[in-house]
Amino acid sequence: MRNLVRGALTAVSAAALTAAVTLGAAGAARASATGTTTIGSFSYDLRGAGIKVPVGCFLTHTIKGSGKRITSQFAGVDCVGVAATFSQFCNWRIDFTYADTDNKTYRTSRGVTHTECERDPLRHNAPQKLPKYGKACARFHVNGKLRATQCHFITK
Repeated sequence: MRNLVRGALTAVSAAALTAAVTLGAAGAARASATGTTTIGSFSYDLRGAGIKVPVGCFLTHTIKGSGKRITSQFAGVDCVGVAATFSQFCNWRIDFTYADTDNKTYRTSRGVTHTECERDPLRHNAPQKLPKYGKACARFHVNGKLRATQCHFITK
């Protein structure tokens, strides 16, 4: 009896795997990714006042699409702990950059510099079709200085 059950489970598993591979190959490849990188502690001056951003903030970048077509892309900053209470980002912007497989940047979508101070910066980018495979990155700048970068590889 045990061998019969084991054989039946093996057959069902093989059939399920075959169906998954066959059905998966028939449709268009869909991909999405979300990644997070830490933003280290830093200080900057704003109109003569010193502003300190403590450890505990992260740049998160989400990208959705299929192949070289991006249907949705956004990036934002979230903070936890003490950083969530005290962090303000002034004169910030988020850029999206695109590089080919040789790591040569061929496109930059520069974000607007926000002169107001915010706790949770966020930027959405328009859907697009990329001309090349490679990587898409979100780059977070505060007061003119790059503070964090998060990238996703876009492959066949």
